[in-house]
Amino acid sequence: MDNLFDFGRKILSRQPFSVLLGTELTRFEPGHAELTLRMKDEFKQQHGFAHGGVVSYLADNCLTYAGGSVLGDAVTSEYKINYVRPAIGQVLVARSSVLSSGKRQAVCECRVFARDRDQEKLVAVAQGTITRA
Repeated sequence: MDNLFDFGRKILSRQPFSVLLGTELTRFEPGHAELTLRMKDEFKQQHGFAHGGVVSYLADNCLTYAGGSVLGDAVTSEYKINYVRPAIGQVLVARSSVLSSGKRQAVCECRVFARDRDQEKLVAVAQGTITRA
């Protein structure tokens, strides 16, 4: 695996749900990952901001990318998410990093931001355990 980023994009293209939503991998290197998702009306709830399930999906996937960057093929074994404020913006950006890792699992954190023009606001924070598949 010479190019981790290309490998990560290939994995994302094999996730039908991520393809359906239009998720993009924008950073993938050992210990770190970033996913972006352009907002659509279909992703909003009745108050006009991103549905919590959309924010949660993005955090979950980004956590697994970060963990997988050090473990190889991996899955989420658990995660917790805290919503900080409504996700209002044109793009959601999830950034995750590995806090600690061993041979079989990694503990990772993720911060999800809503971007509107050049401004980003923190909308959620998640932490999870990622396990080698």
